[in-house]
Amino acid sequence: MCNDRTAEQNEAWLKRKGLLSRRDFAKIGLGASFVSMLPAMADPLGVTETDVIITTPDGEADCYFVHPSEGAHAAVIIWPDITGLRPALRMMGKRLAQSGYAVLVVNPYYRSVTAPIVVPGETFADPAVRERVVPYYRTLTPETNITDAHAFATWLDAQDVVSTSRPMGTMGYCMGGPMTFRTAATLPGRIGAGASFHGGGLVTDAENSPHTLIPEMNAAFLVAIAENDDEEQPEAKTVLDETFSDNMIFAEVEVYADAMHGWCPPDSLVYNEEQAEHAWSRLLVLFDRHLA
Repeated sequence: MCNDRTAEQNEAWLKRKGLLSRRDFAKIGLGASFVSMLPAMADPLGVTETDVIITTPDGEADCYFVHPSEGAHAAVIIWPDITGLRPALRMMGKRLAQSGYAVLVVNPYYRSVTAPIVVPGETFADPAVRERVVPYYRTLTPETNITDAHAFATWLDAQDVVSTSRPMGTMGYCMGGPMTFRTAATLPGRIGAGASFHGGGLVTDAENSPHTLIPEMNAAFLVAIAENDDEEQPEAKTVLDETFSDNMIFAEVEVYADAMHGWCPPDSLVYNEEQAEHAWSRLLVLFDRHLA
């Protein structure tokens, strides 16, 4: 999970690579021009984008919904990292929709604040940003995750552009990794594939550790692990791999070399395009095989 230790490790990695300092990174501005770093698709589908409000038992959730402009498609719920719903996550959701999926990118903090909670140029590496963001993170629990998973899946299934005859997918980044596991376990009859990218806290000593939910799932999985997360908890990949295998669930568990925690979103301080593209390609293979 993102914390002071992760920020220190990531900054040390940047210095070793001779890459941007925090100050240099902030100067970029992180507007649409930076997010456009996402590689272009060869033949993207035309999509329709909408800001939506979804009623849940706990309030009104502001979310971003994007889908191909024609037809009905398999739905995917995206759980953002700790800095929440923002332009980079919207662009990633749009890119997935251009590959043929109806995508809902959620604001997990809707009970407390509307998105976004960070502005262009800000990064979780900055202590002031962490001070602002972490209290929102601490309002979330496994129970709020489960409530939201039901509400978001129900809303998606009521949309004409969602094919209810096809399994639903779910994916998450950082804190969204455990949310992906809980979503798959909570909705085993609906979720057919899940993906965790630099997910934090997937294997813990707690009774409700996300990995203990694997027996309740009916979803194939991709678990993409950051190199520094693996260094901090080298046994986690083995526990995950063996638990999926013991329950006869297909899973691809991989440590991404030279990829630091947070390497996938293009607005991340440690964005690694090569490894982010590798992770994205494996995601598309997973969804193509298991959401068809």
